[in-house]
Amino acid sequence: MTAQVAALQASGLSKHFGALHVTQDVSLTLPSGTRTALIGPNGAGKTTLVNLLTGVLKADAGQLRLFGEEVTGASAAVRTRKGLVRTFQISSLFAQLTVFENVFIAVTQAAGRGFDFWRPAGRQRDLLQRTEALLVQLKLQDDMHRKVTEIAYGRQRLVEIAIALALQPRVLLLDEPAAGIPSNELDLLHGAIESLPLDIAVLMIEHDMEMVRRFASEVAVLVNGAVLMSGKPRDVMSHPQVQAVYLGMAGKKRFDGAAAYA
Repeated sequence: MTAQVAALQASGLSKHFGALHVTQDVSLTLPSGTRTALIGPNGAGKTTLVNLLTGVLKADAGQLRLFGEEVTGASAAVRTRKGLVRTFQISSLFAQLTVFENVFIAVTQAAGRGFDFWRPAGRQRDLLQRTEALLVQLKLQDDMHRKVTEIAYGRQRLVEIAIALALQPRVLLLDEPAAGIPSNELDLLHGAIESLPLDIAVLMIEHDMEMVRRFASEVAVLVNGAVLMSGKPRDVMSHPQVQAVYLGMAGKKRFDGAAAYA
């Protein structure tokens, strides 16, 4: 039987800024359909790693493959077209446009019709239907005609996920999707992430351990720009070295949120 090609495979990725080595020989494999959480203390280099994976930054060493294809030297735009899509830690929506317009722009871009935004609606019915379907999928249909500035921050993060899905990802990178979301809105985000298509490989950077517990089938721990360990959530989260180094809580049996893995 032929071994399945990984959706995303990073081998020996390294990045330094002068004498500061922010990414050190990182290797990471995401099989299709996997749900992987990338955790680590502040300053561990998590966002830098995502920037290397997506082509925002150029690696100083290492190799990246997307479904077996070498993409190490490819631009961020090329990687996106090949199915590697990300959301951002800080909202990057068009604030004065409606929810529908934000997602519709992404849908037209994915269809190669980004310059047809002002074409009469009747000639873009397929794109309009695709946009509405995404909004229904993310339970945003009641907000579709409201400006982004008029909806709660948690729902704005759902709009970002809808935009990411509009770009037809095969690998989706979520950079702290829960950042800044009030606790009473987190269930919306949980539901949206849990409902993502099962064939998409998802890598999520997150500090919220409850989010990690509900989301991840695999966990990788990044410390000082290097992978400390990776594996099943129960094994990783209950490991003394993770508890000591990641949270700086040596001597405690477990950290908040890890009890579920013990």
